[in-house]
Amino acid sequence: MHQPEDQAAGIEIALWPYSKNEGDWNRWMQSLSPDERERAATYRFERDRISFIAGRYLLRRLLSVHTGILPGKLLLSPDNRGKLRLEGRERPHFSLANTDGLVAVAVASGCDHLGIDCERVDTEIEAAAVDNYCSADERRCLAELPARERARAAIALWTLKESHLKALGVGLRENPRNVAFSWKDGIPVMVDGGDRDRRWHHRLVESGSQHVVALAACSQSGFPGISTRLFQDDSMPSE
Repeated sequence: MHQPEDQAAGIEIALWPYSKNEGDWNRWMQSLSPDERERAATYRFERDRISFIAGRYLLRRLLSVHTGILPGKLLLSPDNRGKLRLEGRERPHFSLANTDGLVAVAVASGCDHLGIDCERVDTEIEAAAVDNYCSADERRCLAELPARERARAAIALWTLKESHLKALGVGLRENPRNVAFSWKDGIPVMVDGGDRDRRWHHRLVESGSQHVVALAACSQSGFPGISTRLFQDDSMPSE
């Protein structure tokens, strides 16, 4: 099922520099499913547990707006590739990413594939890791940059590749070097994509200075309109 050609696709992105107050994340847990609560309890480190809880809470809040279903009543389950889906619904497409200090959720109408990823700008990427996920041309471009710019550019490439592979639903089962990027007028463009892949659109999303956020979307109707906002948690505890 594709979006009609005369109807533009739209993507809503919510960014949330979530609170790390225990009282807040205990409240967020009330919107999660029993399985999600059990999974949250398995995280060894508190920062990872809070990040997971915040991610599922934000995802449920946004999907509730799009579907009219209460956040706690939404049925989410992974497909055969592990990509999270709404049970019984093909739309909307959505993608979730979380890292220490930030959750990012994208929800789309009219896109065939959608992926979002985020990383902290101070994430350290070793040279061996860059060799593993960057193409030869990408490594050459990185090497030409000043050291300070090189670190952020390497993270940007990683998030772009991750968002694309998440959109496909394959994750790191696909070699990241097979998804290579160059820049045209400051916009990331997938190289060697051919005519078929002109439907793909990639963007780095402004998120402030602490995180890099990348979006990948495949749309039959041209470049999708994107709206980005900071999420404000104004909910009250459930009765």
